[in-house]
Amino acid sequence: MEKLFPKTIEPVYETEKEMLVLSDTFEALKKIKKESVDMIFADPPYFLSNDGITCQAGKMVSVNKGEWDKADTLQEKHAFNRRWIKLCRAALKPNGSIWISGTLHNIYSIGMALEQEGFKIINNITWQKTNPPPNLACRCFTHSTETVLWAKKADKNAKHFFNYEAMRAENGGKQMKDVWTGPLTKPSEKTEGKHPTQKPVYLLERIILASTREGDLVMDPFCGSSTTGVAAKRLNRRYIGIDNSKEYIELSQRRLCPQ
Repeated sequence: MEKLFPKTIEPVYETEKEMLVLSDTFEALKKIKKESVDMIFADPPYFLSNDGITCQAGKMVSVNKGEWDKADTLQEKHAFNRRWIKLCRAALKPNGSIWISGTLHNIYSIGMALEQEGFKIINNITWQKTNPPPNLACRCFTHSTETVLWAKKADKNAKHFFNYEAMRAENGGKQMKDVWTGPLTKPSEKTEGKHPTQKPVYLLERIILASTREGDLVMDPFCGSSTTGVAAKRLNRRYIGIDNSKEYIELSQRRLCPQ
């Protein structure tokens, strides 16, 4: 892959089309070549680790994901979102676009941060899960959706790419709406290891197909298990994954280059 980082950022895995970077996300984003990325998908911390409980595989488990998923105050959470979104804007090409997944715990901050940092929101996608975890507390409606915001630079001349025909074909010849329905990640996609917020491949394939062309460069600044990379590889796109966890970078490498 072309040189996108200075020598101080060394990829731990690299091929002609894929790169994995073990680094603090902010440090990597500061140093990546400006306006080099065609599309960004980000699944940032949701900040929902609040010592609550949920159901997983029929068992009661903690919702806590790790220290990376905690924030002390609303101001701290919003400052975090503004900071990484600003750095992503600098890395994105003038006609590039960004997708960000979230829940009620963080998505409203993200939407505001996008506009504050010079983005225009194109779509508000609702991903409706057909098999969400049950509501154990029984004191509210079952949480069964996530929001995926799609945005472009709010520059007058910015022209994002949308593969309208491919999306219509995928939807039986009809215009695709902004509510997408499907299951959570299948066990067969977790054979190399598990990540607590792993997205299903079909979701990332649709996002990448909708907003990039073959050969385009896709970046995930919180790559986790690199579902973004798996989908990009299938669709013949180039990929950069960044994460500060050695465990998850190693998991990403196993998924991108299975033995």
